[in-house]
Amino acid sequence: MRELRARGEEGHSSVVAATRRAALRHRLLPALVASLAAMTLTVSCTNSSAPHGRSSAGASVPAASASASASAATGENCDRLRSLKPPAHMPAAGGRMPSGTAMEKIVARGRLIVGVDQNTYLFGYRDSDTGELDGLDIDLVREISRALFGRPDRVQFKTVPSAQRVEILERGQVDLVAHSMTITCERMERVLFSSDYLDSGQRVLVTDTSPVRNLADLAGQKVCTAQGTTSLAELRRARPAVRPVTVSDWTDCLLLLQQGDVAAVSTTDNVLAGLSAQDPATRITGPRFTYEPHGIAVAKKTPELVRFINGVLAQLRASGRLRALHERWLGPYGDFYPPAPRYRD
Repeated sequence: MRELRARGEEGHSSVVAATRRAALRHRLLPALVASLAAMTLTVSCTNSSAPHGRSSAGASVPAASASASASAATGENCDRLRSLKPPAHMPAAGGRMPSGTAMEKIVARGRLIVGVDQNTYLFGYRDSDTGELDGLDIDLVREISRALFGRPDRVQFKTVPSAQRVEILERGQVDLVAHSMTITCERMERVLFSSDYLDSGQRVLVTDTSPVRNLADLAGQKVCTAQGTTSLAELRRARPAVRPVTVSDWTDCLLLLQQGDVAAVSTTDNVLAGLSAQDPATRITGPRFTYEPHGIAVAKKTPELVRFINGVLAQLRASGRLRALHERWLGPYGDFYPPAPRYRD
């Protein structure tokens, strides 16, 4: 595995960016066609409630009981923006980990095992020039590896579809999941989340020639999203109703849009930014109609690993490194800056 890319890649000119986007789109399409050929689409409509308005990032409700097991309550007592506090003193990078902890077991094993995406450009995707995984989530994983081992390349990546992110944690197949994952109260019943490292909201991606300006304009039309995501739940709540089309990966949605099989793609605008970057003949439109904080997920039985990850994120915030990673990957595509962390005991 390689070290992080040279920072010289940051701040490339718009001409170079456009060239890269066009080239990436060209490289992705053959793989997407093959993927689509083997894929079964699900089209569904429901009569559930109207979509939520966008929440305030600063809004909160009473925190769940701060127990050592870090179990998260739901309903009125769920505060999805509060994660477990980092340890008072972080172990030295590459040093001895606290006895009996998940970190000690990971270091003894010799590698960190992580569930990631390989189809979300800018976050977790496979670079066809190098064959390596890259993106913001991948870089964050490498920083966690650096904190554990003193080097960023002691990682075994397992690529998983969005719908299986929670399941592989519950089965113990990975140590953590870094997969552009929205923190929700429902998911907090099954896994633990790090502090919020990215805020976004659901919007709509259409072709440049489309007359669509917002989700309401898509009433009765096919809108693509991924299985097992909060985006699908929001589409099913939409009024007027749209017709959700579900696929395994976001790049499959882009292909369906390019082929005219769906009228739009809808998910968080950070993911849409990556899709639009792959195809400059598309545009993101309409206001955000959800609020989506993102976290790194771990199994509920390892709260000490969440604290350790939060310590890594706190160090990255303090050094400016987390902001630099946001700028590197998302700077040209919107105001995606790391939010301030909020903790509970």
